Formats: sequence, structure tokens, C-alpha cells
Amino acid sequence: MEEELKCPVCGSLFREPIILPCSHNVCLPCARTIAVQTPESEQHLPTLLHPRSPAPPAAAAPGPGAPAGSAACLDSECGASGGGGDHADKLSLHSETDSGYGSYTPSLKSPNGVRVLPLVPAPPGAAATAARGAGPASSSLTCPQCHRSASLDQRGLRGFQRNRLLEAIVQRYQQGRAAAAAKCQLCDRSPPEPAAVLCEQCEVLYCAACQLRCHPARGPFAKHRLAPPPGHPGAPGGGGGDGGKGAGGGRKLPTCAEHDLENYSMYCVSCRSPVCYQCLEEGKHGKHDVKALGAMWKQHKAQLSQALNGVSDKAKEAKEFLVQLKNLLQQIQENGLDYEACLVAQCDALVDALTRQKAKLLTKVTKEREHKLKVVWDQINHCTLKLRQSTGLMEYCLEVIKENDPSGFLQISDALIKRVQVSQEQWVKGALEPKVSAEFDLTLDSEPLLQSIHQLDFIQMKLPPVPLLQLEKCCTRNNSVTLAWRMPPLSHNPVEGYILELDDGDGGQFREVYVGKETLCTIDGLHFNSTYNARVKAFNSSGVGPYSKTVILQTSDVAWFTFDPSSAHRDIVLSNDNQTATCNSYDDRVVLGTAAFSKGVHYWELHVDRYDNHPDPAFGIARINVVKDMMLGKDDKAWAMYVDNNRSWFMHCNSHTNRTEGGVSKGATVGVLLDLNKHNLTFYINGQQQGPPAFENIEGVFMPALSLNRNVQVTLHTGLEVPQCVKQPKLPNN
Repeated sequence: MEEELKCPVCGSLFREPIILPCSHNVCLPCARTIAVQTPESEQHLPTLLHPRSPAPPAAAAPGPGAPAGSAACLDSECGASGGGGDHADKLSLHSETDSGYGSYTPSLKSPNGVRVLPLVPAPPGAAATAARGAGPASSSLTCPQCHRSASLDQRGLRGFQRNRLLEAIVQRYQQGRAAAAAKCQLCDRSPPEPAAVLCEQCEVLYCAACQLRCHPARGPFAKHRLAPPPGHPGAPGGGGGDGGKGAGGGRKLPTCAEHDLENYSMYCVSCRSPVCYQCLEEGKHGKHDVKALGAMWKQHKAQLSQALNGVSDKAKEAKEFLVQLKNLLQQIQENGLDYEACLVAQCDALVDALTRQKAKLLTKVTKEREHKLKVVWDQINHCTLKLRQSTGLMEYCLEVIKENDPSGFLQISDALIKRVQVSQEQWVKGALEPKVSAEFDLTLDSEPLLQSIHQLDFIQMKLPPVPLLQLEKCCTRNNSVTLAWRMPPLSHNPVEGYILELDDGDGGQFREVYVGKETLCTIDGLHFNSTYNARVKAFNSSGVGPYSKTVILQTSDVAWFTFDPSSAHRDIVLSNDNQTATCNSYDDRVVLGTAAFSKGVHYWELHVDRYDNHPDPAFGIARINVVKDMMLGKDDKAWAMYVDNNRSWFMHCNSHTNRTEGGVSKGATVGVLLDLNKHNLTFYINGQQQGPPAFENIEGVFMPALSLNRNVQVTLHTGLEVPQCVKQPKLPNN
């Protein structure tokens, strides 16, 4: 709150604050420093300050010692001798459009950083002109916060209302701060206890306990004067004196700024200021809208309290948001450490993998080197042996040639020639070429790996978070359920799609019913009167995220449906929101219902609106692929009861059974009871059961069905409870 109690000019707590017309506050001493006096003859600011009416005659010009452009004659003491002409609303702000506000933006700054209006130097001779009364001066004040200019009348700054409430709040704030700072000077506790008394002779602050222990009211201390500590309401200068109070100790009632002897009693709604009785009788408020001061005080207090409630709610939200931000700071710090540890572990794993691969590659190089060395050594040994043998044979042959014994030479020459030829043949082509090369046919392609290392960077790809089910959008209708979900806020992990899973309505295993990018899905064809559990999870290229919470959905107890125009024969005519059916053809045509049943007990009725020329409408159930251009029940996809005006028959696969007395006419009602728990089908006409259950052991998925021609019109009624009491069934004729 302290910032609200500081003057925008000096930066200190307000002293004698005054209210400017723009509703901002400024200290009275500070207002004197930023006020500007401009002679009317000065044309430097032609559009800044222009009074709505001629200014009153100026008071006596400043004395010879007064500096030009000084703030003299701004207060009421200096402006008391000004002219008393009628000047309408001289304390208001002025602009070209008379909106009450100026458009001048000052160019200088006060020591506190607030932009203020610069002083305009008076032209030569201005003082003399003012002294002769030829050029009265007009004064203005620029708000240091919104920079709006206000003109001053002859009362100067005293014409602005004093903010007594703000002054009292500042005083209480100073007292509270002083009282909070007053601590016992002898306490051995930490922190010390607040001071209760001040001994004026000892000049020591005591708490209640230390006073009893160290400063008893006896002996030499009995004559000491004990006073409240500084800042206490009873302390001198702490609000306990007569400052701001009357002789009786109560708060002094504020008096009117224009009539010192009158107290404020009314509130001028037009000027938004309190006024006295004399202001209404003599002043400019006589024709204004005024109200009782107390009533307006209570009304504005209520408005302020109501406005504060909204601010309080926002402040509460801001505090919670700050707690959230601080928790976010901690989470960021923890996640940062986790990511650093994860990064170090991943890089260490890469280094370890590279080290292991390095060892494998070195092993390959070593094996290749050893293989080459072995091949070369084997070739060296083999060649050395052959060279030694050939050299020995050569030396022996040379010695034989040196002999001069022809007969002896001829005895061995043939054998030697053969041996030499054999030895020569041993040096075949390639025998004197190395079998291996000194080069290693191993090339390590490290460029892709280096590129991968250089491109190694973070990617925002993690498993998607848990989707949030939007329960307000999840609903059931008939035997269909609709589910909606969304990702949590501040989730930056990409999502490529969702997987919606649903159980079988009987507590069984979950199965996938939808995979896609949509966040709203409707599943049709479920069982009536069943409880389903649903859950959803998101996935991206990194994998599948966790499941959401499971939502429980209950399908309708009874079936609400209409005739299905999309699957009906083209000759069928539907009306009444697809609840009434007839036909354009004299041949029987089939129309199905929009609901499908696979378990449970279901009942619906068909009211005969028109029945001409004794046709044979058929009522029953059928599969989705029933033949629709002939009577219901003639194929193996339908189970029906067809009826005329006297009798009824059951029919399936074109087989007629169970003829029963009792037909239909206009106004009749045909009921169909499908019990898939017992796997049978029962028919009623006007509430009376037509024979025993028509068909037994029927299983699968069935849809309500009807066949009729143009002589019949029926209306469908659904959402009915299963009949509990029925008339005794009519037995079929033998």
C-alpha cells in the first residue's frame, strides 16, 4: 500500500495532499514547485491554457525582489485580492473542444522522473506591464502522472480540494509503522516483544514483562513518567493530541473550502464534490443536481466495496497464479536437471557404443593383418624351399658339366635334363607373384555418422500426455454414446491421433471403436439399458500415451426411434418427423426403423391411421438386408405378423402359421414385443396378445420393420414401457 501513499513528484509520503481535477493527488508543497505562471500577453502556448472567460484583474504585481516567473500569487494568500468577476468553472481543465483536458506533453522531468511543465521565461518588460495592470497573469498546473493541465483561479492552489481521507490514511500508516518499529530494549527474546511503555526519564522502551521486572512502580522509579511508545495513539505526536480533533476529542468536521464557517452537508453530482448549504444558495451549484452527503457516502462506499470484490477475486487468482509460477520454476529446475542427466546418459551411451564398435572394427583389422601376414610367410617359406632346391640342382648340374667323362655324363644326362625341366615347370606363371596385397581392402564410411553427430539435436517428440475427457460434452442418446476429449493445456508434445476404446456393456474386455484425429466421436448400435466404460489415449511417432480416466455411460432404458428414410423403399412416403408411414404403390413395400436391437426387451406400437379396402399390412422385425419390395416375412430376413380386418398370421420364409381371430381397422393399435433375453417375438392388437409368442430362438441384430401399401397409413409410437399386464392371448385356429 505504501506506493499508493507516495507523492509522484517528491516520492515521499503525501504532505497536505490536494486533489487535482484529473483525480490524481499531489503534495501541496510539490504543487507549488510544478505550477507555472504565464502572462496573458505571452503567446508561446496558444492552445495549452485558454480560460473559458476573461481572467479576473490581477492582484498587485510582485515586488521588486520577486523573481520573474516565480510561483508567487499561486496560493490563496496571494490571490485573495484578485477580482471577483463571475468565472464559470475556473478550476476545470481546458482544451480546444472544451472537454476539460489539455493535450500538451511536457518536455522536462522532475528529480523524481515525472515530466513537468517547463517554466516559460517572461518577456522583457512583463513585470512592469503586470504592475500597471495591463496584462494579468494566468497560472496553470500540469498533473505529474497524466500530464493534463489545469488552470488556477484567483485562489491559486487553495482552490483545489484537500484530500483529508488520504491525509488521515498516511497518518495512520506512519503511526502503525512507528508502532511496529517500537520494540522492547531489554528483552532477551528474539525477536524482542513490542514495546508497551516509554520511560521519559530512562529513555528506555519496555514491554509489559520487562517493565514489571526492570522498572517497577516503586522506590526511585515511582516518580518516573511512563508514556506510550512512539506511534501509539496515546503517544505525543502519535494521533493522541488535538491535531485533527476537536476540543471534545472527536474528529473535526471538514469545512467548505469557499465558506470556512460552513460544514459540508450535500454532494454535487454534477461537479462530483461535497458542498455546503451556502454553496447551494449563493454559489455555482445552485442549479446542479445535489444529493444528501450521507446517502451519497453510503452509495459510493457500496460501489467501491463491490468494485473491490472483483479486484479481490483477481488478486486471489493472481496469488494462485504466482504459486503456480513458483511451482513451475521448481518443476523447470527439476526437469532441467533430469534432462541434463538424461543427456549425459545418452551421450555416454553413444560413446560406449562407439567404443564397442571401435573394438569390433579393430578386431577385424587385426584379423585381416594376421591373415595377410600368414599368407605372405607361407609364400616366403614355400618359395625359399623351392629356391634352395633349384639352386642345389643348378650347382650340381654345373659340376656335372665340368666333368670330361663323356660316357659318365651320358649315363646321367637324361635324368638331369628331366629334373631340370621339372624344376623349371615348378616356377609356373604367378608363382613369383605375391598372393596378397599390402593394401587393406577395408574402408570405414564414417561420414554418415559424423553428419548424424553434427545433426544431433533435441526434438520435441515425447509420448503424448493423458487426454482429458470433457464430461460436459459426453452424453448418451438411445443406444448411442458421444464422447469428447481434449489435450491438457500447455501440452507441446505432438499428437497424430487418438484411440477410443469401449467395453461390451457387460464389464467385458475393451475394444477399439475409433482411431483418428477427431476429438469428438459418436458410437451407434449399442445395447439399450446397458452400462458402457470408455477410455481414450493419444499416439504419435514416439508411441502410445497413457489412457485417460474411464467414463461410465448408461444407454437409454427404452428405445426411441423413427422410420428410416435412408433405407426405406422408394415408394414409401414418410411424414410427421418420420413417424408416420404410407405408400404410393398398391404392392407391399418395406420400411425399417432407425434402431437396431441385439439384446434386452423392447416394445413399440403402431397406430392404424387409415385402413381402406382390407389390405394386409405386416408388422415385425427384420435384418438390415431384408428384401423391401414384397410383404414382410416372405424371405428369411424377416419375422412378421400380417393381418387383415378379421384374422392375423405369423410369417417367416413365406411360411404362414398360427392363424388367430382378430383383425385391424382404422384406429387399431398393433404392439410388437421383442424379448431378446428369451429370444422370442410377441404381437398385440388393441392390447390383446395374438396367440403364443410368434417365434422362438431368434438371435442376432434386428430392426423394427413394417410392410404396407397405399391403402394403409400407420404412426409409430416408441419409448414405451414393456406392458406388464396383457389380456389372455387368443388361441390360434386349428
